[in-house]
Amino acid sequence: MILTNIESVPGMRIKAQYGLVSGSTVRAKNVIKDIGAGLKNMVGGELKSYTELLIDARKEAVARMTEQAERMGANAIINVRFATSAITAGAAEVYAYGTAVVVEQIAG
Repeated sequence: MILTNIESVPGMRIKAQYGLVSGSTVRAKNVIKDIGAGLKNMVGGELKSYTELLIDARKEAVARMTEQAERMGANAIINVRFATSAITAGAAEVYAYGTAVVVEQIAG
C-alpha cells in the first residue's frame, strides 16, 4: 500500500478513486509511566513514554486505515492526514484518514 500526504503519487496516475478511508485508536496513559512523566515534566526534556504511546497509536490508526483501503481494492492512499482529540482525562484519540485510490505507472 502506497501512502502519501500529497494529492498524487509521483510517476503514477490515479485510475480509480474509492473515497475516504480512516482508522483510529483511543489510548490511555499508564498510571506508573504517568508518575515518571510528571517528574520529568518538572525538570524538562522529552516525555519518552508519551512519545512511544503516540507512535504506537499512529501505527495502529494507519494499519486500520490501510486495512479498510485494501478491502475496497485500493493500492494507495493519498492526502493522508492525522488528527488527535482528547476523549477524557488521560485518554486521547489518534485518527488517520485519506483518500483510497488505485494508481498505475504512467506509460512512457
